[in-house]
Amino acid sequence: MTSKVTYLGNLRAESKHIRSGNTYITDAPIDNNGKGEAFSPTDTVATGLASCMLTVMGVKANELNMDMSGTTAEVTKTMASNPRRISKIEVVIKFPFKADEKTKKILEHTAKTCPLHYSLHPDIERDLTFYWQ
Repeated sequence: MTSKVTYLGNLRAESKHIRSGNTYITDAPIDNNGKGEAFSPTDTVATGLASCMLTVMGVKANELNMDMSGTTAEVTKTMASNPRRISKIEVVIKFPFKADEKTKKILEHTAKTCPLHYSLHPDIERDLTFYWQ
């Protein structure tokens, strides 16, 4: 088992990672009858894409003897209706270091081929931007 999710009431759930015991709360968004006081489930999907991209780039950077510490990803999720779904995820990755063109291509390609990228429905538009110092 990977995780256990418990519904807490009031449109809120707690997710627990079985191996580590770490937890996080999700809340329904304001535009869907919730309080919007925590990540919504769809927020976690969009944020998961950025986290996945950074993680696989980190693996590749380690192979290249590089340190990606301080790299950030800004995420914007857009919802659609009928049916309610994620229609677009924008991810802006900002690198706090300089890299040569070959390294940039390797890391950007790695980000665009992360497992979550391939796991999302093909109708979800992905707008990926990379900024290098």
